[in-house]
Amino acid sequence: MMSLPFYQRHHEHYDRAYRHKALSSTVSQYQKETKSKSAVYAQGSAAYARGSAAYRHSSAAGFSLDSSAAYSHGSSAYDLESAAYSHGSAAYDSSAAQSKRSAAYSLDSESLSTSSAAYSHASESINKLAAAYRLGSEAYSFGLKNSNLMIEDQSYKMSPKAKRAKQSLISEDKENEALDYSVPIFTGRQVNISGITDTEEERIKESAAYVAKRNLFATGEGVSVSKVAKTTSEEEHHEKKSRKVAIRESAERVAMKKTLEETQAFHRKLNQDKLLHAPEFIIEPRSHTIWEKENVRFNCSVAGWPEPRVTWYKNNVPIDVQAHPGKYIIQSRYGLHSLEITECEFDDTAQYHASAMNVKGEVSVYASLVVKRYKGEIDASLLHGRNLSLSPFAVTPHGYASRFEISFVDKFDVAFGREGETMSLGCTVVINPDIKRFKPDIEWYRNGVLITPSKWVQMQWSGERASLTLTHANKEDEGLYTLRVAMGEYYEEYSGYVFVRDADAEIPGAPGAPLDVQCLDANKDYVIVSWKQPAVDGGNPILGYFIDRCEVGTSHWTQCNENPVKFARFPVTGLIEGRSYIFRVRAVNKAGVSLPSRVSEPVAALDPADRARLRSHPSAPWTGQIIVTEEEPAEGVVPGPPTDLQVIEATKNYVVLSWKPPGQRGHEGIMYFVEKCVAGTEDWQRVNTEIPVKSPRFAVFDLSEGKSYCFRVRCCNSAGIGEPSEATEATVVDDKLDIPKAPGRIMPTRNTDTSVVVTWTEPPDAKELVGYYIESSVEGSGRWEPCNNNPVKGTRFVCHGLSTGEKYIFRVRAVNAAGLSEFSQESEPIEVKAAIAAPSPPYDIVVLESVRDSMVLGWKQPEAIGGTEITGYYVNYREVVDGVPGKWKEANIKAVADRAYRIENLKENMVYQFQVAAANLAGVGAPSKPSKSFKCEEWTIAVPGPPHDVKCTEVRKDSLVLLWKEPVYSGRTPVVGYYVDMKETEAKEERWRSVNEKPLQKKYLKIGGLTQGVSYVFRVRAANQAGVGKPSDVTDAVIAETRPGTKEVVVDVDDNGVISLNFECDQMSPDSKFIWSKNYEPIEDDSRLNIDTKGGKSKLSFKNLGEDDLGIYSCIVTDTDGVSSSYTIDEEEMKRLLALSHERQFPTVPLISELAVEILEKGEVRFWLQAEKLSGNAKANFVFNDKEIFNGEKYKMKVDKNTGLVEMIMDKLEEKDEGTYTFQLQDGKATNQSSLVLIGDVFKKLQDEADFQRKEWHRKQGPHFVDKLGWEVTDECNVMLKCKVANIKKETHIVWYKDDREIMVDEEHDFKDGVCTLLISEFSKKDAGTYEVILKDDRGKDSSELKLKDTAFADLMNEVCRRIALSATDLKIQSTAEGIRLYSYVTYYVEDLRVGWVHNDTQIKFTDRMRTGVTGEQIWLQINEPTPQDKGRYIMELFDGSTTHTKTVDLSGQAFDEAFAEFQRLKQAAIAEKNRARVLGGLPDVVTIQEGKALNLSCTVWGDPTPEVSWLKNEKSFVSDANCILRFESGKNVSFSISTVSTQDSGKYSIVVKNKYGTETSDVTVIVMPVSGQTDTAQGHNQNNKTVSKKKKAMSASKQKEGGKKDFIKPHTEEITATEETPDPNEVPPVETGKDTKSNQQAAKKTAGKAGVAEKVPQPTESLDRQGKKTPEKAPEKAALAKPH
Repeated sequence: MMSLPFYQRHHEHYDRAYRHKALSSTVSQYQKETKSKSAVYAQGSAAYARGSAAYRHSSAAGFSLDSSAAYSHGSSAYDLESAAYSHGSAAYDSSAAQSKRSAAYSLDSESLSTSSAAYSHASESINKLAAAYRLGSEAYSFGLKNSNLMIEDQSYKMSPKAKRAKQSLISEDKENEALDYSVPIFTGRQVNISGITDTEEERIKESAAYVAKRNLFATGEGVSVSKVAKTTSEEEHHEKKSRKVAIRESAERVAMKKTLEETQAFHRKLNQDKLLHAPEFIIEPRSHTIWEKENVRFNCSVAGWPEPRVTWYKNNVPIDVQAHPGKYIIQSRYGLHSLEITECEFDDTAQYHASAMNVKGEVSVYASLVVKRYKGEIDASLLHGRNLSLSPFAVTPHGYASRFEISFVDKFDVAFGREGETMSLGCTVVINPDIKRFKPDIEWYRNGVLITPSKWVQMQWSGERASLTLTHANKEDEGLYTLRVAMGEYYEEYSGYVFVRDADAEIPGAPGAPLDVQCLDANKDYVIVSWKQPAVDGGNPILGYFIDRCEVGTSHWTQCNENPVKFARFPVTGLIEGRSYIFRVRAVNKAGVSLPSRVSEPVAALDPADRARLRSHPSAPWTGQIIVTEEEPAEGVVPGPPTDLQVIEATKNYVVLSWKPPGQRGHEGIMYFVEKCVAGTEDWQRVNTEIPVKSPRFAVFDLSEGKSYCFRVRCCNSAGIGEPSEATEATVVDDKLDIPKAPGRIMPTRNTDTSVVVTWTEPPDAKELVGYYIESSVEGSGRWEPCNNNPVKGTRFVCHGLSTGEKYIFRVRAVNAAGLSEFSQESEPIEVKAAIAAPSPPYDIVVLESVRDSMVLGWKQPEAIGGTEITGYYVNYREVVDGVPGKWKEANIKAVADRAYRIENLKENMVYQFQVAAANLAGVGAPSKPSKSFKCEEWTIAVPGPPHDVKCTEVRKDSLVLLWKEPVYSGRTPVVGYYVDMKETEAKEERWRSVNEKPLQKKYLKIGGLTQGVSYVFRVRAANQAGVGKPSDVTDAVIAETRPGTKEVVVDVDDNGVISLNFECDQMSPDSKFIWSKNYEPIEDDSRLNIDTKGGKSKLSFKNLGEDDLGIYSCIVTDTDGVSSSYTIDEEEMKRLLALSHERQFPTVPLISELAVEILEKGEVRFWLQAEKLSGNAKANFVFNDKEIFNGEKYKMKVDKNTGLVEMIMDKLEEKDEGTYTFQLQDGKATNQSSLVLIGDVFKKLQDEADFQRKEWHRKQGPHFVDKLGWEVTDECNVMLKCKVANIKKETHIVWYKDDREIMVDEEHDFKDGVCTLLISEFSKKDAGTYEVILKDDRGKDSSELKLKDTAFADLMNEVCRRIALSATDLKIQSTAEGIRLYSYVTYYVEDLRVGWVHNDTQIKFTDRMRTGVTGEQIWLQINEPTPQDKGRYIMELFDGSTTHTKTVDLSGQAFDEAFAEFQRLKQAAIAEKNRARVLGGLPDVVTIQEGKALNLSCTVWGDPTPEVSWLKNEKSFVSDANCILRFESGKNVSFSISTVSTQDSGKYSIVVKNKYGTETSDVTVIVMPVSGQTDTAQGHNQNNKTVSKKKKAMSASKQKEGGKKDFIKPHTEEITATEETPDPNEVPPVETGKDTKSNQQAAKKTAGKAGVAEKVPQPTESLDRQGKKTPEKAPEKAALAKPH
């Protein structure tokens, strides 16, 4: 099968569009540019060359930033365009618009390198021609007849047209079909691409190759172009798109747009730098050693990008799956690759390897396979051979063995069905010996033709049963079905006929549907449809047939003929080349039109040569080039005349012509014109004036019946119309094929009880017979029924489904394409009855006794008795002298009835051979084979001779009964008993075992303990005082099984008490009889019994069953396949039957239940009993204390005769009602009674219960509790009190109490779902107490109480703790400045939940360094100053009172190292924060002072080491002078003094403190007001100064060092606000959150590799993992303890 192009493989919807619709071209724009094709092709080739060079350049550039970006962008651009191209988009209708869009996708960055741009432009140029390439093989998916025809290479159809040939359209556009026809003038090696290539370079080559190849095509389908000459000599192009093309193009645009968006989004996610890597096998295939005929699978998985292509090799040769269909199965799914080899042979022993390859390289892995042969070096494949001659021996795994025994069990019989039904045939197959690994070949045949699975037929083999299912039966399925089971060279068959009747007609009187519709002689636009006529005409003659066609993939049927045709063949013309069709036929009579036939197989409208080429043309791999060879076109060549014109078929309705194309026709496609004329004239008329003929076949209609015509054909192409062909001889318009004559000599003969064999003679001068239809009719009825619905070939047929005993007559008619013949004469009546035949030979002849001149022989009954009873046997004998037998002599003239006979007048010591023949009404059967040689001599042995006539009966799945007759020769003393031996059929002789240890006195034995399905044989030995004699002959093999339909003897006792044994058989023949026996001996005394047999039923009745009747009663049905059964009557069974007989004679009313009492809902008392059944005449009496009571106010009585229920209801029990109650029943002659005693404590208890129920009923009239108050713990670990209430209305109120105090709630309860709830959140010990809920309204009230104290409270708290423990999150690790913290969150914490911690399986003892605690919902373990000894596994144990719940975390390895490193960092950060330089307080923000006054400002600074202090004025360095004095004392006190301020002293003053841990700046603004007056001293804290919260600028040491770097991102930090208090130098200042100041941002700046980062110190109870995450919600606040629900 040729491969689909890769742009169709991944889009099933696109493929369906190709198969199901007319193939339409999407290259309309491309066709418009007819004059620029060569230029476009050249541009595409140049672009391809530049793209390839750019690609190689960018690949060689390495992975530098620029080249990587260029490569990435180039790959993305190509991938985007390739995606659009590979999905077969039709969005390239406007070339210019699509080119711009492609450029927009490709050039998504202006910084692309030159190589990237060239690469992208190459992709862009290629994609300009993608539309032209997309349909490189336009014949894809035409929906051809089979998969081999679904793809056609367009290169075989079209080529550039002749340069100087004048183009002309010689027909109109019909059904959107372009009628231009061209002949190929080139040959391409590359026919199609088998799949997606792996590398980008290969994809570009593939695209360019298809562009070059597509440019060689002249036209496309779905778009027709015509050139119209104008006065200006310009050629104007007219384009006419079909509606299907327009719809397809629109749909493909949408699909392409979506694909582009998905591909673009995918590539945005990819990191191109890490995308490509070489293949690597993750799982390698392993070697195998197996036996022959076994299957083997090699599996491997491979990684790599682009996805590697995996190829499998055998001994370094690639495995070709197509060359060995079914042998190799190669699959690739989800990265798992497999090679499966089925039914391995010795030649499969080899080295196999898988090779994975992509653009980054290739890698291979190897595995070996060794296939072993079986013992004896016999090729086991011979078991499956079909070409060797049949042999009684077959091949086994151990060499040659005896032949297989194949038997069929539970066989399918003749089956009858109706059209549209599902039918199933099946057989159970038993094969001996059963050899494992060797499976039989199961084949099904219909009328001798092998059946293959299809949508109509399904076959299955379960290992034991073969079945065939007709999913939708049609008359085509009627026939003889044969199941063939083959084991090696030996096979067995079983056959059965299947009849399929017509479905019910939609119109009464309409004919049956035609059948077997076939398509013949298919060509480009023409096909002949043939069919078979139906057997049922609906009572009226069939007037003709309508032929319908449907294009594959659609559901629209079109009628092909306007008038019905009678001939069963019809030429259908006007097909569209390349499309596939199916056909159906309908019959019509005057009543109406029949149901349609089953559709034909799909057929493609193709030239037979093209079809043959497609079937034989393989799919070639990519060769890297396209080689085009052109012949010099023969321009302007007018085609010559066609040759070999002849009439191949002529009917009254049409004539079919056939011819051969001319030899001289140039290189263009040619078409034909057909002409006709009346014979004897030269008045030629063109037949096809509108539609040119493409096929060398044509059907001519509209001819006058009876006239003679001549025909001729002309060829035409763009160069003109050629000369006509030679005319045909005169053809008379009439049917050449006559309707056959009626068959003769109809002869029915008996076959079975339900079938008759009908034979006849073929009609004279019969031509092209299709078959025969046979009809049957019950004599005198006048109603005929078809015996077959599918014409049968031959002159013999078995008519099944007849009624036994009825007399039938038969008639036959013949069928050919011209019609159905007249009916034959009716046959003689024949009664349907099984045919009789002579019996088969008896067998197993043995000598039972021998004396001096006579011998007693015994034998077994023939296997086939011939359909009637055996009347007797005839015995022959002959002398054998020195091993040479003499002539046969008759031993008896009169037939003997027994299977034992004494032959007298023999010669003593003479050796004899014997043979026996059986006789019945049909005559004497064939004699048996000669027996062994026996010597006639006196037996003097003391032990008895062998018993004889040993047979099995009553065979069941686990038992059977063995019968035998006593030996003829008893030995010297009488026989005292018998021994029975048995073994499995296939067991060896030494496997015989005795069934009984003690000798049996009787001559029968029931053997049990058999294994179902196992075959057994038996033998019997007689014993006397001298010993045990010779064993009898072995019985035939018997399989322990209960056959379907097996019935047993049933004992019955009728209404009059008569005891009888009944046996039924549905397998009887007309001569079958029921034979009853007692203890397996004939019943001689029938005075105690009556036997009555009617049809298939027999009854043995006992007149007066007694001890004399004890024994085993058996019944055998003769002339059947061993139908038998028995029934044993022993003493116990006799007593049971006599008791049952007495009961039937004197019946009682059976009771299901005795009299009982119960209390009803309202406190009423109900007495009741129930009988099994009561008739309409039944009555009941009610008695209390021996007095009858009647229906009234106190007693309500009722008898339900349908259910047998008898009841009495009392409203109330009073003291006087104590006593005995009795119900008496009478139904016909059957009676019964039942009593109930209610006195003493029993009565008192019943009375109290009735009073209680009465009160409960009254309580439930108002609002009440259905379920009392209880509790449950929710998933949020809250406690919910709930109860279920009923009979609630809107006015009903609910009140909750705790310890007799009402619980106030915020909202009214809505009693939704009848449940009242009270939610207690975060339940704890304070919530213990007694809770009560009260319901009340105007009808009453009800209450329910729940005590939650002591044990009940403890149980509830245990459940709460359990839920809390289950809510605990996994343990997490958090580093702090003090150490490492392990923590988990719970919904909420209660003290009853006990927490423990385990380190490395050791309970942790808590110290200052290792401590635990709970903060909010966080349970934590703090490890201060961790050491390596703290590594290990930590377990948090939560004990809920009964169960310990654990959470585990591993603090070791990388986890410990990371946590410890984070701890060290945080610790250093805390030290830095603690010791950095800072201004603690004292400076105001703004100081306003009058000119001339003194200004004194002071503040406190702190840092370790002592900070350096400097001052700035207006951001410039400022030092002390005579007017301004700066002091720094004791390492912490800083002062600033100006003796006399002036306006020049105004400005912003900044103090800068700095040490190695950081820098901080504090600003103060001094405003000097120019005034006159005295000068005072102003300080920072006087009333003239306004002091506000001080803002300081803090800078870390690392910030000072890297202050000049600008290209970093400022992290967000929390604000640090200094206070004006002077703390202890050793105290770490507090940190406030929620502010964002410049100083804190600088302090929080981090620099890689630097120490001393100022940031917030995490609080002990806060988790780093929880920052930025939502804290678990707490339970809602309680409203006076709870919130109602």
